[in-house]
Amino acid sequence: MTATGGLRAYLSKYLAVFRVSFAERMTYRVDFLIGTILRFLPMITTILLWQAIYAGSKQTNVGGVKETELGGFQLREMIAYLLLTNISRMFSSMPGLAGGIAREIREGTIKRYLIQPIDLIGYLVAYRIAHKITYIITSFIPYFVLFAVCHRFFDGFPGPWTLAAYAVSLILAFVVGFFFEACVGMVGFWFLEVTSLLYIVMTLNFFISGHMLPLDLLPQPWRDLLLFLPFHYMAYFPAVVFLGKVKGTKLVLFLLAELAWAVFFIVLARVLYRLGLRRYSAFGG
Repeated sequence: MTATGGLRAYLSKYLAVFRVSFAERMTYRVDFLIGTILRFLPMITTILLWQAIYAGSKQTNVGGVKETELGGFQLREMIAYLLLTNISRMFSSMPGLAGGIAREIREGTIKRYLIQPIDLIGYLVAYRIAHKITYIITSFIPYFVLFAVCHRFFDGFPGPWTLAAYAVSLILAFVVGFFFEACVGMVGFWFLEVTSLLYIVMTLNFFISGHMLPLDLLPQPWRDLLLFLPFHYMAYFPAVVFLGKVKGTKLVLFLLAELAWAVFFIVLARVLYRLGLRRYSAFGG
C-alpha cells in the first residue's frame, strides 16, 4: 500500500468514528439544548454582579463622560467579554475527558484500543469533534438569541482579519483544551485514584483561563505569568481577540505561541501514552 493509500485508509477509519459518534450525539440534542438554556441562568447573576461592582467603583472622566473602567474594561466590554468566554469554553472545555481516560485505565477497558486497529487518542479526537459540532448546532439558536438581546454591549462585528484570527484562536483552543485534558487523564497510568487531582486542576483551570474574570484585573507579576502559561488560550485570549484588545504584531505572536502550546500538548500526550502503556498490565476478559 502506498503512503497516500495508507493515509486515506487511516483518515477514513476515524471519519467513520466521527460519523457514528455524531449520529449518537444527535440523539441527545434536546439534552444539549436544555443544558445550554440552563447555563444562561448563571450569566444573569454574573451580569448583575458586575453591574453592582462597576456602580460601586470610582468614576473616571473619559471624553467628558463619566465611565467606570476596570483593568481597561468598561462595563459593556466586561459583559461582552463574559459572554464571549462562554463561546471560548464551548470549544476548549472537555467535560469528562480526563476522568474517562483515567477510568478506562483503572478498569482495564483501555485494552480494547490495544487489540483493535484503532488508536485511543485518535478515537477520542474524532468523538470529541462530533460532540462539539453537535453542541454548536443545537445551541446555535439559544446563543443567537442571547447575543441578539445583548448586542448593545458590542461595537458590532470586528473586521475580517480579526474574525479570521478569532476563528483560528478558537480552533487552537480546542486543540490545547483537548490534549491538555488528555495529558491529565494519562496520569491514571501512574496513580490509581486521580479524582482529587482532576478536581484541583479543573478548578484552577476555570480561574486561570480567564473564564471567571479578565486576567487584566490581576496585579503584576501574576497577569504576565498567566499570559505566559497556556491556560488563557482556553477562554481569555479568544475573547480579547474578538473585542480588538490584541492587535497587529502582538496578535500574531500570541497566535504563534498558542500554536506552539498546541503542538507541545499533542507531543506530550503521545509521550505519556507510550510511557504509560509500557507499565500498563491487564488481566482477565
